[in-house]
Amino acid sequence: MNILPFSSSVKRIPIWGLGCAGGASGLARAFEYCKAFPKANVLVLAVELCSLTFQLDDRSKSNLIGTSLFGDGAACMLVCGMESPVVKAKKTLPHIFAAKSVLKKDALDVMGWDIRNNGLYVIFSKDIPTLVANWLKPVVEDFLAEQKLSWNEISHFIAHPGGKKVIQAYEEAFGIHREMTADAAFILRKYGNMSSPTIFYVLERVLKKSIRSDEIGLACALGPGFSTELLLMRWT
Repeated sequence: MNILPFSSSVKRIPIWGLGCAGGASGLARAFEYCKAFPKANVLVLAVELCSLTFQLDDRSKSNLIGTSLFGDGAACMLVCGMESPVVKAKKTLPHIFAAKSVLKKDALDVMGWDIRNNGLYVIFSKDIPTLVANWLKPVVEDFLAEQKLSWNEISHFIAHPGGKKVIQAYEEAFGIHREMTADAAFILRKYGNMSSPTIFYVLERVLKKSIRSDEIGLACALGPGFSTELLLMRWT
């Protein structure tokens, strides 16, 4: 804010601890703010320095997987209210119309950090792909049903690529073709899992496509807690 010409009255809302779900959660909170203040513009910043958590002396499987899977990253997205003067684009853009946060009870051992005197130690359960099928699938189906939608009406799946097995679990659980997870897989191969910013990178690839009006996209991310953040958007 000292370098760019931001107003000195910009409202800053720092959010920490949502991990891989942070980017989707930030978009959801921005959407809710813009519903309340339709002339507002919300710049959502996601910054992660995952490499700072590397533990040299930790030879555990979780640390080795976490080190090979996670990387540093930063990204931002601008979310505008429907009455914002910024919205002048003539191209078809996604409009968020629903969001949902869901927490799985008593699941702190699935994903997160064990904070010790000498730093952060990753908690990364091997059961996450199974949870996609057994827990996330009905959560997503309920969310779609609340909006009177079905999977057949979803044209774009903007998924946070937690890892290769998580992407495969999405495909198997929701019965979707690999084409719908191709953008997530590409970002995972090129950048790794950057935690919260990663879904912004996936969404950027989707935004570059020629998408027809009224097509619907579902954004999905999993995070510590164990939790999920879900958003529905319609191109108009």
